[in-house]
Amino acid sequence: MRIQMYDIIPSLQPYIKLICTMDCDEGTDTSHVRVLPDTCVELFVNYTSTPIAIIGDELHKRSIISFRMSRPMDIQMRKGAGCLAVCFYPGMAYKFFHLPMQMLTDTNAALSDVWNNLAEEIEDKMASARNNDTRVFMVQHYLLRQLTRAKNDLQVAYCLQQVQSAAGLISVSKLTNDTGISQRHLSRKFQQYIGLSPKEYLRVSRFIQSLTHLKKHPVLSLTEIACKSGYYDQAHFNRDYKTYTGGTPSELVHAPHILY
Repeated sequence: MRIQMYDIIPSLQPYIKLICTMDCDEGTDTSHVRVLPDTCVELFVNYTSTPIAIIGDELHKRSIISFRMSRPMDIQMRKGAGCLAVCFYPGMAYKFFHLPMQMLTDTNAALSDVWNNLAEEIEDKMASARNNDTRVFMVQHYLLRQLTRAKNDLQVAYCLQQVQSAAGLISVSKLTNDTGISQRHLSRKFQQYIGLSPKEYLRVSRFIQSLTHLKKHPVLSLTEIACKSGYYDQAHFNRDYKTYTGGTPSELVHAPHILY
């Protein structure tokens, strides 16, 4: 499968993490891969007549939005498929899709169910576009049209920045104290903008940080990785890996079909 990364226009850079095209040129479907949760929302715009992918046991024929917040997803891209992928930063997809994120957490929604007739218009123009450079330009233009002009929620933005700076090693109580609002109020905000409670978001963030350590420090033992990632003990470390990968940490390290 060919994957090509593209530049993001300046006005979308605060909201979008990456944009790429994916073309399955092989004569057969790709092998199943397991993609791990990353608290991000991803948009996949299909520009071919081929169904885009099988995710889990469900065949997705047209463009989809993937809300992979806290569960892994098994994906198989179909031969002849081509799509443009947009990955949003945590908390930023809300400004484009205008739905409470908790409604769609850990699901894959048809773009036509969210953007209605606009989805078909985008797909038609993408299919007739001359090349992928043109498709990337077009999709970013549509995203700008959907971008709400409402201001960011400053309390949620502050919390996300603090979690990132602390690599997930920060408590919910510190976030509530710093923002001056109750844990219940903060949880409602997180559910609306991100799709997870603050506690769940911190848990996934700690797991993601541990994956970074696995990549950067392959010589360290799993016990050392767990400690470095802020886990209280090996049991909590193993529990999160079972939840977020479907297996143990050692199984993840030796599983070529799992992307992280």
